[in-house]
Amino acid sequence: MTNEVTITFLGGLGDIGRNCAAIETDDALLLLDCGQLFASEEEPGVDSILPDVDYLFERKDKIIGCLVTHGHEDHIGAIAQVLDRGLEFPIYGSAFTLGLVRYRCDERNVMGRTKLIEVADNETVQIGPFSVEFLAVTHSVPGGLISAITTPQGLVLHSSDFKLDPHPIDGRRTNLPRIGALAEDPGIRLLLADSTNSDAPGSSASESSMGAPLAEVFRSNQGRRVITACFASHMHRVQQIADAALEDGRKIATLGLSMKKNVALARSLGLLKIPDAAFFDIEEIGDFEPGELCIISTGSQGEERSSLATAAKGGNRWITIHDTDTVILSSHPIPGNEARVSNMMNDLIKRGAEVVHSGLVEIHTSGHGKRDELTTLHTVASPEWFVPVHGEYRHLVAHQLLSQSLGLAADHTLLAEDGDQVVLADDGLSLRHGVTPGAHQMLNGRFLGPDRGVIGQRKIIGQHGFVSVTAVVDFAQAKQVCDPWVECRGWLDGEDGDEIEAEIVRLVGVAIDAELENKKWDRASLMRKARRATGTCVNVRSQRRPMIIPVIIDI
Repeated sequence: MTNEVTITFLGGLGDIGRNCAAIETDDALLLLDCGQLFASEEEPGVDSILPDVDYLFERKDKIIGCLVTHGHEDHIGAIAQVLDRGLEFPIYGSAFTLGLVRYRCDERNVMGRTKLIEVADNETVQIGPFSVEFLAVTHSVPGGLISAITTPQGLVLHSSDFKLDPHPIDGRRTNLPRIGALAEDPGIRLLLADSTNSDAPGSSASESSMGAPLAEVFRSNQGRRVITACFASHMHRVQQIADAALEDGRKIATLGLSMKKNVALARSLGLLKIPDAAFFDIEEIGDFEPGELCIISTGSQGEERSSLATAAKGGNRWITIHDTDTVILSSHPIPGNEARVSNMMNDLIKRGAEVVHSGLVEIHTSGHGKRDELTTLHTVASPEWFVPVHGEYRHLVAHQLLSQSLGLAADHTLLAEDGDQVVLADDGLSLRHGVTPGAHQMLNGRFLGPDRGVIGQRKIIGQHGFVSVTAVVDFAQAKQVCDPWVECRGWLDGEDGDEIEAEIVRLVGVAIDAELENKKWDRASLMRKARRATGTCVNVRSQRRPMIIPVIIDI
């Protein structure tokens, strides 16, 4: 037995998403979040991207629990998936976070494989060899928690996604005094801290400062229907939108299943203060004049099947966009979503709507602390060792350099990436690179695994199409039974395509006949000859590079 503690980063160090780490002793593994990354246009056909869950399945008998720091999909979105594939463990989190987890688990019918254990601010829970104290943290979702994890190698403090907001909507401020007390006794051996805004100077604006500009947008759009979009978990923003709507004399409806569920959950927990009389069902929208309405919708990121995105395309069953609509996008595009959001805005404007976004009016603030807030955290925590987490590589590097500028020795700030492991031992902290591949696990319907070239193939087909050539060969007689034939999709059409297809048939037939005269021919060699003849003709004649698919049929 050893008293070493390892932390293996299975996701979240190098991109904004799939946050997941495994904190281990010899006989216990405690998960710290288990999130997903939403696929971008660079991963066509992929539903979502999960952490390196192979590492977990190899150690499934050691898993004693999962700490969920807050309810964003990049921290909880993979939980139901791994439970569905056979893992079992209890989950610890705040009431609101666990409510969101329950939705996901109910959707996949996996609640029988977990137990949801609610924890409160300042509560300490013993989980195997780990004692975990949960501290309040301010973020853009209610119920976020800092985890102070006492391990056999001292205290590990995980900041969660955080900001230092002096005037949060719910009055729940990041618990810096307790962090300072822990820094004094027993001391913080290792700090893991959010790096998302580590390259942004200053401090993030208070969430409460969004109320006034939102109210002004409502006042300046009297007589018009106001449709607002924000993250479905951002109940603090929903509260301010609702306050502005009620002040303007409007009724409120939610649009989108996740918004409807999350608003109901937050109201049941007392996190949203909106009277019952303020709401109407979206089915009753025809009973009101435009100026009487406020719709709070999902789809601020232009997600393909989200309510606002489908409305922008004219395909939403509940609302049709008109020139009497003002659409408020109360969010910033997540990196990678800029084009999607821009396209949605264009679609909305084409339908006559006015679009108000954060580039025009200050109606959004980040939930992540900027450099001044990170400086305060480091100063209060005064850690012995530091590893930046949660961010793209540039964010991790900027955070590492910031910690060093504050006086932490360079050899006490370790820069890890997905798949790396840090080892906390009596003599300090060390870094092991590539303990696990840390690969993106692509979820395609029911199939989960790393990309083995399929994404590249989809890109080729999507951009250039494909050409399939089929030859029928009598293997016993070593001769072709008939002329080859060609099938094409997404490549060329019309007379040019017909002419080139005829040439492909001729060239492939000649190439296969020549190969059949070779006594060492086999199916693989015939396919190579067919692919080469087709590819050469296609490239020379069309200057395009579709996927070439040779098929040899043996009769």
